[in-house]
Amino acid sequence: MAHEIDYAEVGMIAGLEVHQQLLTDTKMFCRCPARRYTSTHDGEMLRHMRPTLSELGEYDGTALMEFKTKKNIIYLLHEDNVCTYEMDDTPPFLVNQQAVDVAIEQCLMLGCDIVDEVHIARKQYLDGSIPTGFQRTAIVGVNGRLPFRGRELSITQVSVEEDSCREVSDDGHLIVWRTDRLGMPLIETVTGPDLRTPDEVAEAILLVGRVCRSTGHVRVGIGASRQDVNVSVRGGRRVEIKGVPQAGWAPRLVHGEAVRQVNLLRLRDVLHRRGFTSAASIEVTSADVTDVFAASELGFLRAEKWERFVKERGRRPGFELGAGPFTVRAARLKGLAETLSHPGQPELTFAHELAGRVRVIAGLDQRPILLHSEKWPDYRGGLPELRKVRQRLHCEADDALVVVWGPAEDTLTAVDEVRLRYVDATQGVPNETRQPFRDGSTDFERILPGPDRMYPDTDSPPTPVTRERVATLSAALPPPPWEREARYGAAGVPAPVGHYLIRRGGAALVDRLVAEAGAELRLACFFVGERLKGLRRKGVAVGAVPPGRWVELFRLAAERPALLDACDALVRLMAGRPDEGVAALVAEASLGEAPAGWRAALHAVVDDARAGARSRSPEARERLAAGRAMAGLRGKVPATEVVAAVRAELGGGR
Repeated sequence: MAHEIDYAEVGMIAGLEVHQQLLTDTKMFCRCPARRYTSTHDGEMLRHMRPTLSELGEYDGTALMEFKTKKNIIYLLHEDNVCTYEMDDTPPFLVNQQAVDVAIEQCLMLGCDIVDEVHIARKQYLDGSIPTGFQRTAIVGVNGRLPFRGRELSITQVSVEEDSCREVSDDGHLIVWRTDRLGMPLIETVTGPDLRTPDEVAEAILLVGRVCRSTGHVRVGIGASRQDVNVSVRGGRRVEIKGVPQAGWAPRLVHGEAVRQVNLLRLRDVLHRRGFTSAASIEVTSADVTDVFAASELGFLRAEKWERFVKERGRRPGFELGAGPFTVRAARLKGLAETLSHPGQPELTFAHELAGRVRVIAGLDQRPILLHSEKWPDYRGGLPELRKVRQRLHCEADDALVVVWGPAEDTLTAVDEVRLRYVDATQGVPNETRQPFRDGSTDFERILPGPDRMYPDTDSPPTPVTRERVATLSAALPPPPWEREARYGAAGVPAPVGHYLIRRGGAALVDRLVAEAGAELRLACFFVGERLKGLRRKGVAVGAVPPGRWVELFRLAAERPALLDACDALVRLMAGRPDEGVAALVAEASLGEAPAGWRAALHAVVDDARAGARSRSPEARERLAAGRAMAGLRGKVPATEVVAAVRAELGGGR
C-alpha cells in the first residue's frame, strides 16, 4: 500500500460496531412487515430537523452541525411497509420480543452478562435517516469476549435497535429517503479497541458475522449486515468509518485512516510551530470575486454555466438550491500557505478535508467543490485570475487562498467551515464520522456524536429478562462458530468451506445430515458447502428443497452410494419437485440400481478406449475408458467400482 507505516509504532487501534438485520416477521416497534423492500411509493412527507436539549440541558455537537446544513428531508412512503409509527404520528408499539430473543442469543454466544431489564433509549440522529430524529435502541448484554488469533477480542456491548431509512439521493439542500427498511430490527455488536492491524479488522468483521449467523435467526444478502470501524492512532482521536459494506474493504480503509491521522498530527505540529494554537489564531477573511471570473475559461465559475447546472439538475429554490444569487467567494487564510497541500490520506491532501466539510455542511456539491492556491487549475488566463483574487484580498506571500462558488449564503457557510476545519487542525485529529469508498479513501460525513445525544425513551416500558427465558434460549443454542470450525478442520474440511457453511446457514443442515442420516462429516460439508453452493450459483432452486429431503437423500445414499455420483442431476429433480419424496424421484430416474450385465458391457467400452486413446499410456486409457463407462452408469454403480472393473478389463493393472 502507498504511504506504508508501522502500525505498532504509531499506536494504531481499532474496534467494530457490527450491525446485523434480524430474521423477524415484523419491525421493531410496529407490526409492519420486515424486509419488504419497494421501488415505488404512494406518498411523500417533508420534514426539517431541529436540535433539542439533552437531559443535562446541552446540545449535541452533531445535531448542531446537521442543523447548519439546512436540509430539506423527503420521505418516500409505501402503504405495504409503513404505518403512522414510521411517520412519527403514533407512539411505538411494545418492543418486538422475537428481536429481543435473537439479541439474547447473540449475547450468549459471546459470553456477555445479560441485563435484567431491557430499557429503551433514544439516540439522536438529525441527518434525516429517521423521521423522529432519534433511533430507539436498548442494551441487552455487556462484557463479552470472543476467541481471536490466540487471544480474546472484548465485546463491550450488544444492543437491539431499529434500522434507519435507505438513502435515495442527496442533492444540495435536499435529501430523499425510502422508508421500507426503517424500523427493521437490528443487533449491534460493539467490540473493544483491541484490533492492531487492518488485516485484523477484516478478520474480526468476518468472525463477528459468523457468530451472528450461527443462530440462523439473522438475515443474509446485500445490505443485511454492515459495520462501522473505529480507528485511532497514538495522539489522535476516535474516527468512525461509517457503513463499511464488506470486510474486504476494511484493510485499505483502516490503513488510509491511520495514515490520515499520522499526517494530521504532523500538520498540527506545523501549525503550532507557526503560532497557530487556538481558534483565535486562525484568521480567515473573504470577498465576493464573482466579477473576476465572469469570462473565465473555468465554466463552473461563470453565472450562465451555473444556471445551466441548476437547470440540468432540476434544482429548485427552497429545496435543493440555497438562498441568494450565484457568487464566487474567495477566502484568504492568513499565514497558512503550504498547508493546503499537506499530505492527508494516501494520494490526497488537506484540501480534501476542507472540500468534505464544504460539500456536506454548506451544500456546495458541484465538483471540484473548491479551488485553492497551491494547486490552481492549468488553463489560459488562470494565473492572472489567481493574481487578481489575491490582490483583491490583499494576500501576502505566506497566505493561502480558497475559492468556492454557489448560492451566496452557502458560500458564506463554506468559508466559515474552512475556518472551523483549520481550528480543528490546531488540535490534531477531530472526532468525525467518515463515508467509505471502494478505493480505500473516506470523506467527511458528520461530526462524531457525543453522549449528549442519548436519553431515555419514556414511551416504551422496560422488558424483564428472566433466568428462565435465558435458560430456554441457551438450551436451543447451536455450537459457537469456533467449535464448529475446529470440528470441521479435524475432519479435513478447508477453512473457507467451513466459514461458508456458518455464514450461509449450511452448518445446521450438515448437523442434520450427520445426526439423522449418519452421513460422514467431511462428505456432508463438501456436499452442502461446495456442491449445493455451485448449483445455486447456476440458478438451481436449492433453497426450495426442505431440509428433510436432504436427510432422505443421504439415507438412501447410505444404502446406494452411487446416488451421490449423480447428485447434480438428482438435485435438479428435487429442486423442481420439492414436495415429492426422493425415493420416487430416484426410481423415476432409474438411479441407484446397477443395470444387469453392466460388467460384461465393459468389454466393448474398454476396446474402444484402447483404440481411441491418443496416448498409449495405461493411465490415459484408463481415464478414457472410465469416463465413457460412467456416462451410462453414473448414479447406478459407484464410481470406485466402475474404475476397478475397468482396470481389471485393461489387464489387471493398466
